[in-house]
Order: sequence, then structure tokens, then C-alpha cells
Amino acid sequence: MKYGIGFRLGMLLAVFGILASVLTGYYSYTSSRSLLLAAVQRDLLTATQVLSRNMRDNFSTIGKDVLLLSSLPRVAKVLTYPYGRSIDEDTQVVASIFKSMLSTHPEYFQIRLIAADKHGIEMVRVDRDGAGLTRVIQGDLQEKAYLPYVFETLRLPSGGIYLSKIGVSREIGGHSAVNKPTVRVATPVYSSAGKVLGLIVISIDLNGLFNLLQSDLPDTYHLYLSNDAGDFLIHPDATQTFGFELGRRILVQDSFAPVTALVAGERPSVVMDIQATDDQPDHRVVAFVRTALGDVPAKRSLIVGLSQPLGNVELETTQLARYTMQAVFVLSILALLMAVLVSHLVVRPLNKMVEAIKHFSKTRVIGSLPVQRNDEIGLLARSFHAMQTEIAKHLDELHNHGNTLEHAAQHDSLTGLANRVLFNDRLRQAISQAKRDKTSLGLMFVDLDKFKEVNDSLGHHIGDLLLKAVAARLLDCVRESDTVGRLGGDEFVVLLPLLEGQQDALLVAEKIRHSINQPLNLDGQYLITSASIGIAIYPEHGSDEIQLAVKADSAMYMAKRGGSNRVHLYQN
Repeated sequence: MKYGIGFRLGMLLAVFGILASVLTGYYSYTSSRSLLLAAVQRDLLTATQVLSRNMRDNFSTIGKDVLLLSSLPRVAKVLTYPYGRSIDEDTQVVASIFKSMLSTHPEYFQIRLIAADKHGIEMVRVDRDGAGLTRVIQGDLQEKAYLPYVFETLRLPSGGIYLSKIGVSREIGGHSAVNKPTVRVATPVYSSAGKVLGLIVISIDLNGLFNLLQSDLPDTYHLYLSNDAGDFLIHPDATQTFGFELGRRILVQDSFAPVTALVAGERPSVVMDIQATDDQPDHRVVAFVRTALGDVPAKRSLIVGLSQPLGNVELETTQLARYTMQAVFVLSILALLMAVLVSHLVVRPLNKMVEAIKHFSKTRVIGSLPVQRNDEIGLLARSFHAMQTEIAKHLDELHNHGNTLEHAAQHDSLTGLANRVLFNDRLRQAISQAKRDKTSLGLMFVDLDKFKEVNDSLGHHIGDLLLKAVAARLLDCVRESDTVGRLGGDEFVVLLPLLEGQQDALLVAEKIRHSINQPLNLDGQYLITSASIGIAIYPEHGSDEIQLAVKADSAMYMAKRGGSNRVHLYQN
């Protein structure tokens, strides 16, 4: 039996059409699946880098806090007193400042002022004791000269910062810090004559610090942390942490072999897929980043890791496979029809669709398809368009999720204002711009009066509503070019670039004070509050952000001492 050219050409077209549809579908599926997995890995690595940057910024902030405390004149004055003067005004003021800082920073365990002489006796010490704060009185103060963080800090120059190794605190009488993962940050205190008088030490609750950092992460994420040698400090399984404290080494590189390159300092980051096992029931992607904790003599580094389950991605790839198979099936049916029709009117649009699919798999750009046709070609085109739209939507969702993590890392979760990291960055930029343009700028510290009494009497819910209402009023009182931030608790800051003079800052501060004084209806509770505002002006009161912050904070405390509900401009 002889077959005509039409039959043979039809069979050739049918075979070619079916084969092309299968290969195109497979290529589209594998390429799209790879794109989805790559997007998940990229977004997880971005989240890990953001977390490590936040951690580095938190340690930088802690360093600024110890420097701020060491710069207070009363701190140096107390160190010159003979041991035993624990109830004078200067010592009480220093203890009050320590308590205020501990109240603002729940991740701080303890703040101490230790003398360089007298065998390293503690002159002022405030501990976190459960939910409260305890000032350790004379008689219970201890000598600490034999501890490394004391004698090593005393060797540092003025402005130097000491960062201890991370370990479990074993110091007697440490209240909440005892048997808890702790790191200590310290700086020496020098007299005006250049003599070292003692040191300021802040003990940090490592778990509390990282609970703050990961508070905005999804519950499905797992956090890992190790020191630069690879010893686990934080692990989803708490029994895997601080093994070196118990005489055994539990290393991150033993569980995740690629991390060996990070421990050796050969790479800054790694991303890997971890298949499901008996101990790990779900398929996960894991990212690790090595980060340095500031410019300190010990050059401390940590390895931060995040893991995310791939269940959602695997579900999406399964749906993608189903859509691809459906598209391949439809395309095969159309290929058979093309074989019967043997028409270039069918061959041409199919070739166009194949090119569009290949272009999409490479660029993720949805090309032009003949979706307006009412025949099988149009049905096929609409199927491809739906598949491309679905893939593009999932990729956009992954991208938006990354943007959400970035926004959360820079803004206060309660008020939506700039957080400490973002505000400090804008302050540095504004100072740089002011230096170039030879202009002035203002920095305000706004502290609500008697906010603790509102929390204690009306509850934290009303306190949160009050903070949000004050944030809204602050934004209403400033220009779009100004920046309003919340440092924590009831502390707000306002950056006023491009000032004509000090009077402009005073006018804005009075406007803010008057606005805050207006009555508030907070969920049925009528409340009148006030604020104490301190102002520092660049360049009159400082040439960098640390000096301006210290001066603005000092001016705010002067406003409080003057009776609260006041505006005070720092006076040199």
C-alpha cells in the first residue's frame, strides 16, 4: 500500500508537532521550576543578609550606648568617689540612667560601672531581675578586676569598645543573666586628664536580642547562629546549643557541610537545599551568612542562618507540571489537526507560540499570543497565557515578600515610623549633605511624660494606641523632607534638615508640643498627655550623629528636670 505525499507530510507534521509540544512543555516546566527555586533561594539569602545586618546594627547600637554612658560627666565623677558613697545624688542619677536604658532595651540584662582601682569594685550596678529592675546596693557590690572583660577593657584607648566571647553566664548574683547565653560590651571611662578611671559594661541577653530580630519572620523559618568556630549558639533544637559549655563540640559545619567555607573565611555566604530525612521531615532551603560584629579588637564574627520549607514551592511546581501537561496535551491535539489540514495557516501561529514560550522561559516576559482567535489555536494560546500569568504571579509574590522583609527591617512595627537603623542612616546622610552645602539641621528627642503611668493604669493596649496617635501627630507637624523615627518605648526622634536657624527648630518643637497636648480619644479613654523635647543643632552642637544625639538627649533631660512639657535647646 502506497501512501501519498499528503499523508506522509501530515504524519511528519503530526510527529513534529507532538514532539515540539512535549519538548517545549518540558523546557518551560524545568526552566520555570528552576526560576522559582532560584527566587526562593535568593529571597531567603536576602532575608538572612537583612537579619545579619540588623544584628550588626544592633551591636553597633549597643556600642554607641556604652560610649554614650561613658561620656556622661556624672559617670566619671562617681568613679572618683571613695567606695561607700552609694547614696549621693550623682550615684543615684547614674543608677537612674542605667534603669532608663534597661527599660528601653529589654534585651539588656545588666549595666555596671566598675572602678579601675579598688580591685575593680562595682560602683553602680543595675540588674534585670525577672520582670523588674534591681539596683544592687553597697555590700552586695563585687570586685571584678580578675575578669578578662574588665582588665582587657581597661587596656583600650578612649572610645575603644570591648566585645566578649558569647557564652553562658556563670557570674554569681547576676539575677536574670545567670545560666543564660550572654555577651558583654564594655568601654573604658577616662578623666579629662586622660587617666582611665574605670569602665561601663552592658550584659546582653543573646536570646532576647535574637527574639527581637526574628520577631517579624514567619513561624516556618528556622534560625541558626554559631560563633566563628562553628559552635551552635542558637538552633531549633535547644539541646544542640552551647555544647562547648558542656565539654563537647556541636558544630554547624558537621550538620551543613558547605558552611565549612564560611568558617574558614573563604566565602561570605552559602545557600543549599536540604532533602527530607527522618530527623528533618520537610524539604528545606537554608542560607548562611558570616558577619563581623563591628570594628573591635577581638574581631568577633558570627554565622547566621535561616531555613525555609519548600512545601509551597513544591506545590506550585506540581501545579506548574499539571498546567504544562495540559498545555502539551492540547498542543498535541492541535498538532494532529494540523497534520490533517496540512496548512501553513496553522504551522505559522504554532511556531510563533513556541518562540513566545521559549522567550518567556528565558526572560519571564509574557509575549504576544493569538488569544483572540476562536479556534483551537486560540484555545492553546489562552492556555499558555494562563500558565505564564500564573508563573509570573508567583514570581511577583516572591519578590513582594522580599520587599516586605526589607521594609520590616527598617521601620517600627507598631507606628510605622523609621526605626533606629533607618533613622541613623538618614541622619548620617543629612549631616553629610549639610557639610557639603554648609547648611544647618536640627535633631529633636521627644519623650512622652509619664508614659509608664499610662501603661500601668490603663494597660499596654492604650499605651500602644497613645504611641500610634503621637506618631501621627508628629508626622502632621513636620515637612515631607523631615524624618520622624521611634527609637523604642516612648522615645521619638525628629530630623529637620535645611534649617535657616535655631528659631525654626524651636517653632517646630513648640508646634509638636502643642499638638501632643491636645486631648486624645483612645478606644473610649479620654487622655491628655505631654512631652519633653530636647533640641540639638548642627553644626553648633556637634559635628557628627553621636555628638548631636548626646546633646539632644541631654537637652531632653533638661526639659524633664525643668518640669516636663517643655522644649529645651541645648546650650554649650
